[in-house]
Amino acid sequence: MPKDKYSAVWLSHSSIGDFLKCPRSYYLKNVYKNPKTRHKIQLMSPALALGQAVHKVIESLSNLSTKDRFKTPLIKKFEKEWKKVSGINGGFTSPDQEEKFKKRGEAMLRKVVKNPGPVANLAVKIQKDLPYFWVSEEDNLILCGKIDWLEYLPDTDSVHIIDFKTSKNEEDPNSLQLPIYHLLVHNCQKREVSKASYWYLEFSDELEEQELPDLTLAREKIIEIGKKIKLARSLELYKCPQGEGACYACRDLEKIVQGKAKFVGTGEYKRDIYVVERESEEDKKESVIL
Repeated sequence: MPKDKYSAVWLSHSSIGDFLKCPRSYYLKNVYKNPKTRHKIQLMSPALALGQAVHKVIESLSNLSTKDRFKTPLIKKFEKEWKKVSGINGGFTSPDQEEKFKKRGEAMLRKVVKNPGPVANLAVKIQKDLPYFWVSEEDNLILCGKIDWLEYLPDTDSVHIIDFKTSKNEEDPNSLQLPIYHLLVHNCQKREVSKASYWYLEFSDELEEQELPDLTLAREKIIEIGKKIKLARSLELYKCPQGEGACYACRDLEKIVQGKAKFVGTGEYKRDIYVVERESEEDKKESVIL
């Protein structure tokens, strides 16, 4: 049977994470479509807005030659990206909350300007909008994903995988992110991967090198999970482990389906973006129960 990418199950770090946390969350993010628009849905939050804006700025640098990367101030680029997620579009409940998140983003980018490290060096660009490869033709599984940065190491003609973190928390050591990225880079470009690092922009000025995951073990693990996802899709069985709409992963997504979330626009890849409106601290102070 010839390969058909349209009938395949597409896997990514985010979709696998969704499924492992809650199959219902996986369904609502990766399968369900708004019956009116036929678009998939996305829930926006302040943390996601911050990460999106910072990553967009850094990603834009890899498209430029090393001599041109810092000609335009990064804060100026950030201002432009921030306008797209400002106010309700970013899920912010108050100007004060938004300002706190915005200042965090500015501080992260100032770290990059002050100590650019690999961002000032040669970079490798995979020539696909969305890098992907067949992780298992037999099981009809495709692995896809975008890598934040690939530093080119000329001394060894190899690449260094770098992932920029905007969260306040460190990555779970059991996370499948690096195994997935290692597989993607190994299969989507010709150079060997010799290093992998996280850069925690919130609290560190430098990269933290990580142990390179074993490719064979990584592939086996991804295929194992991919088969479970494929089975769930074929049976249309997506149960929340705590009962429908009960866990943190699917609770707010259910509000979109129930019409209890606010539509704020259509984003990349034609996803309808929603926010769940919450009481701001100012609203809470307007009345008191005694």
